[in-house]
Amino acid sequence: MKKVMAVFGTRPEAIKMCPLVLELKKSDQLETLVCVSGQHREMLQQVLDIFGVVPDYDLAIMKQGQDLTDVTTASLVGMREVLKKEEPDVVLVHGDTSTAFAASLAAFYQQIPVGHVEAGLRTYNLWSPYPEEFNRQGIGLTATYHFAPTETARKALLKEGKNPERIYVTGNTGIDALFHTIREDFHHPEIDWAKGSRLIVLTAHRRENLGDPMREMFRAIRRIIDEFQDVKVLYPIHMNPKVRAIASEVFEDCERIRIIEPLDVVSFHNLMKASYLIMSDSGGIQEEAPALGKPVLVMRDTTERPEGVEAGTLKLTGTGEEAIYQECKRLLTDPEVYRQMSEATNPYGDGKASQRIRKILEETDA
Repeated sequence: MKKVMAVFGTRPEAIKMCPLVLELKKSDQLETLVCVSGQHREMLQQVLDIFGVVPDYDLAIMKQGQDLTDVTTASLVGMREVLKKEEPDVVLVHGDTSTAFAASLAAFYQQIPVGHVEAGLRTYNLWSPYPEEFNRQGIGLTATYHFAPTETARKALLKEGKNPERIYVTGNTGIDALFHTIREDFHHPEIDWAKGSRLIVLTAHRRENLGDPMREMFRAIRRIIDEFQDVKVLYPIHMNPKVRAIASEVFEDCERIRIIEPLDVVSFHNLMKASYLIMSDSGGIQEEAPALGKPVLVMRDTTERPEGVEAGTLKLTGTGEEAIYQECKRLLTDPEVYRQMSEATNPYGDGKASQRIRKILEETDA
């Protein structure tokens, strides 16, 4: 029996890895273990509880004031001991976090094959998104299996010289997660607060946007709220105190912008479903929102998910106040532009990515 170890540490990773873990555990050909780093703590545990996934190992690396060096070195050392004990046949990591990079490097040092879920996303700018672009390229160097979500991602891997026989287009497991979380009868006080309004869901937290870029993003949203009386904004705010300080500065005393604590994955996915549009500098939302028919304004200078831009579900705005304001205003005033974005075909899969990855792992040898 092939032993597979899934490793993740943050809330976004967990959302996309838990459906895969559940699928792998159905197999009578695979023994599936789960190791979490604890790069996130409370937010990670929420996701694990919702999906009913219990880790076999918890490195518990999180500490106050940790930086990228702390996360990477603690994960690397912790994974060494786990891998020596379990000797898995494959280590699965997801995406682009420091946990994923460290786990893939630890597996490489132990000469254990790595499977990279959500492989092949690229901007080729190591500083945007930072440090994710470096992490995903680094993981790609260690990986034996490349589970690419789209044909565009496959082409990027081929361009880099990856073995074409080890690249598999599977779709994105984030779409699988939506099948677990969306509820037709979902109710939440914050969604009730927004009824009768056009709701904008806002997420913003990227390291490279801290400071003036984030301030400009928030000013654009404040202008929209001041101009459109039928619009409300819900902002589940990141835990980073620097993000919270900027949000408090720009959004102070605005009754139609509500800043709330981070939501669990079920609440957040259903909040997206109830929204009119989404404004974000996040990665995963760029895949999830199109599956729900919601236009996304991506407040970044680059995106590693060009398929959504090409399909018309995403609009890359940059981080400047005026550009963000104008693009949001277009969606609020031009029904045809809104219709085109909301009805564009979702390029990120059909919710069966986990099944495809399971089959590949059952049928292939490293």
